[in-house]
Amino acid sequence: MNLVILLDYDKAIIEIKKIINSSKNPVNDVVNFLYNNFSLYSWIGIYIIKGNDLVLGPWKGPNATEHTNIPLGKGVCGSAALSGKTEVVDDVSSDDRYLSCFLSTKSEIVVPIKKEDKTIGEIDIDSDRPTAFTDADKIFLEKVADMLTEHI
Repeated sequence: MNLVILLDYDKAIIEIKKIINSSKNPVNDVVNFLYNNFSLYSWIGIYIIKGNDLVLGPWKGPNATEHTNIPLGKGVCGSAALSGKTEVVDDVSSDDRYLSCFLSTKSEIVVPIKKEDKTIGEIDIDSDRPTAFTDADKIFLEKVADMLTEHI
């Protein structure tokens, strides 16, 4: 149950629209907003597709990840990029595709950012809690991904 939210999703969407409309670096500022306002989101990164790789862009979390370049199709991130579908992993220890970044990570959601049905990037979020991501998170983050499309 995702009860540890500082903002509800509708208010967050309004705030993210304001950030995007006023920021000189909207992708970075949205990452910071999500990290600072959703306590179950332990690490947030935006990956951008360049050639056959996902390349890490803005991120926020306690530590940097070693996975700054991920081949398309590799890991949960690479799988989501190829399929164009959101991936929710309730328990990363039970998913062979998971590329371990942090020992504390228990669950992950990866949301493709698409332009005209083509994946151009993705939002990758880790949580230190198992089963942290609900259907409401999925719907919310898919809206955020749509909002970021023009800024990738």
